[in-house]
Amino acid sequence: MTTELFQNIGNDPLDLTLLLINLIIGTILALILRFHFRRFGSTLSNREEFAMVFPFILLTTILIITVVKSSLALSLGLVGALSIVRFRTPIKEPEELAYLFLSIAMGLGLGANQTIPTIVAGLTILTVMALIGSFRKTAGGKNIYLSVDWCSEKDEHPDRYLERLTEIIFKHSKKSDLRRFDIRQDLFEATFFLDVASTDNLSALVDELRRTFPRIGITFLDQNQLPSV
Repeated sequence: MTTELFQNIGNDPLDLTLLLINLIIGTILALILRFHFRRFGSTLSNREEFAMVFPFILLTTILIITVVKSSLALSLGLVGALSIVRFRTPIKEPEELAYLFLSIAMGLGLGANQTIPTIVAGLTILTVMALIGSFRKTAGGKNIYLSVDWCSEKDEHPDRYLERLTEIIFKHSKKSDLRRFDIRQDLFEATFFLDVASTDNLSALVDELRRTFPRIGITFLDQNQLPSV
């Protein structure tokens, strides 16, 4: 009796029609998630390229959960298989990890046939984050990333460059945050997160940076994909 009970657990036949419906819904949710990350994400990495991963993860999760829940043996085997899998791709920003986790959560919900709760919860989370992102942009002015690189002069200490650069940026922005500062022999690279009042401040900032550092390279990056100068 006990043996028969365990044999029947998790051995339900796959419903291909239901799987297809969940995959279609998952595709729509993945595209919405992709658009949301591209529109409201604030990471410095290439959002366009990173967002392409969401449909793949979400749909793959649906397939795995749908297959595993139909067989107890497969579910036990999956635990052993996942124990040897190692993902080497670095996650540079917590926001990227949050979007990946939401993508997996949607896949889990659809794979478990919790379609309505998954749709409602997923869209609610994205709506809340969109409102927060919009409010942040409105309240804080224009938030952009400034990336600069330049070659140092002989016998010039790197700290002097950073000090002069910080002073110039502070004059033309309401708030600045140094995110990265790299030194490679005579090449220096720095990335700042800026809060500026308008694009006029950016023009003045570029002019003064070019006067102070004639060989400097300047790149602005924001959610609207500002061009390099």
